[in-house]
Amino acid sequence: MSAVDSEDVRMEHKIRLNQNGDDTNQTIKLYKRRWFIVLLFSSYSLCNSFQWIQYGIINNIFMRFYGVESFTIDWMSMIYMLTYIPFIFPVTWLLDKKGLRVIALVATAMNCAGTWIKVTSVRPNLFAVTMLGQFCCSLAQVFILGMPSKIASVWFGSEEVSTACSIGVFGNQLGIAIGFLVPPILVPNIEDMDQLAYHISIMFYITAGVATLLFLLVVMVFQERPELPPTQAQATARCISPEQYSYTASILRLLRNKPFLLLILTYGLNVGCFYAVGTLLNRMIIEHYPGEELNAGRIGLTIIIAGMVGSLICGIWLDRTKTYKQTTLTVYLMSFVGMLVYAFTLSLGHLWVVFLTAGALGFFMTGYLPLGFEFGVELTYPECEGTSSGLLNCSAQVFGIMFTICQGKIIDNYGTLAGNIFLCVFLFIGSVLTGKDLFLMMVVVKSSALHRE
Repeated sequence: MSAVDSEDVRMEHKIRLNQNGDDTNQTIKLYKRRWFIVLLFSSYSLCNSFQWIQYGIINNIFMRFYGVESFTIDWMSMIYMLTYIPFIFPVTWLLDKKGLRVIALVATAMNCAGTWIKVTSVRPNLFAVTMLGQFCCSLAQVFILGMPSKIASVWFGSEEVSTACSIGVFGNQLGIAIGFLVPPILVPNIEDMDQLAYHISIMFYITAGVATLLFLLVVMVFQERPELPPTQAQATARCISPEQYSYTASILRLLRNKPFLLLILTYGLNVGCFYAVGTLLNRMIIEHYPGEELNAGRIGLTIIIAGMVGSLICGIWLDRTKTYKQTTLTVYLMSFVGMLVYAFTLSLGHLWVVFLTAGALGFFMTGYLPLGFEFGVELTYPECEGTSSGLLNCSAQVFGIMFTICQGKIIDNYGTLAGNIFLCVFLFIGSVLTGKDLFLMMVVVKSSALHRE
């Protein structure tokens, strides 16, 4: 071990593994570089998630530029959800078989390609080209969303896993926050189509430059795993040969896990509501506050920033208390309350009230994201983290498409209040289901936590 490596060691101790009756000494180490790995992941996740909402938050501007309907621009966000559903299972299989570095390379390469395709699409008759670029970025997202819990378990100690997972999700949320804030600033609502094309191209070129830099960084420095495992659980996992692991059998075991199936449903309801609110935010704000595209972006930013604070607080809280079920139930209930308050205050005519209620909604609804990931890992240990988080995300995408389409139609026909109450109903159902089997799920979590530690 080099001197550099010895300086990187934060903690070191010996464990003794018994494999087939033979005692084997195995060193456990935590390297400082683990923070760089998770921050690099967060950065390219940020770049990708920025593009999820960059069309939707200035929906009315892109409608006019490309000459398409509002629902068509909604699909620029929903394509992220739709692409995920058929591709998640083969991508999760690749994550299990090929590891983190291959998945990171494919994700950043596809994201980079998508951004440059968009650069070539800044003409009113090239909507199909910009849709192709968005499809490439949405495919990259499939390779990204299942990685936070995997990176956390492969690189971090047992007392840091929830915090590391929260940091991974943090990058995704920060990207959405920037996606809410920056497009209304870079692309103003102006009549001159040439000037509008110029502003759109600036946004696309900036995104492409960042995506290219991150791709090169991943090629040069992203590491598959540390030289020595961070936990006893990871040390044991390294002793399992690939032939002993069956991805199909793992999926079947997860689908027989009743507490996890309940979590899949409730996670999908919560995150699906979040996707619908984010996609349709511009339409809801513009309906009550015409000409406030910039403030629509700032309200979206408020939702995400508050949610990132919630995510980090929840991650730290879970690492210290391990109260997965109680924390999940509390945050879910508060998401329902926040959505209810937001629904009834949106039309009051005071933007500052909308900022406050949207921030409260974001703190709990977005803060729920890492909770769902980590709770899923606890319920399904020792199954692969990428598989459990992939199923959770698949549920979220399905409900996200359903809720976005349904809420959009309800808003068109009955107004924003009816559309938001529609989401409140499903958040209430999710809250009830989350609390339904408390005792059973707590037993499973405690048992799993003991094994992991």
